[in-house]
Amino acid sequence: QVQLVESGGGLVQAGGSLRLSCAASGRTFSNLLMGWFRQAPGKEREFAASISYSGDATYYADSVKGRFTVSRDNAKNTVSLQMNSLKLEDTAVYYCAARYRWTSRWDRTLENEYDSWGQGTQVTVSS
Repeated sequence: QVQLVESGGGLVQAGGSLRLSCAASGRTFSNLLMGWFRQAPGKEREFAASISYSGDATYYADSVKGRFTVSRDNAKNTVSLQMNSLKLEDTAVYYCAARYRWTSRWDRTLENEYDSWGQGTQVTVSS
């Protein structure tokens, strides 16, 4: 089992930036495919970004592409999501997810493709 703990959420004005972090434990971090999802009020949870084992490949939802950047530090067992040019519609609970079943693909976008989830961190974008 993998334990994931997100941090860094908060309240930010539209156009601002936030950086989310997720600390992982329980398994060898470099063997985990990592992803970020989000769930807005009244909506289903949706994919935001994923990153390959080494961190050399990333994949983004169209809604965040060009504004969000996912990165990982395998030495520190952390994955981050840098969010720039935030919009009102980015308001959501953001979840870190880990997949420990091996895969050759890093563009995993479905919830059931991930094995462990964090508790989530709230991001609120105000006008």
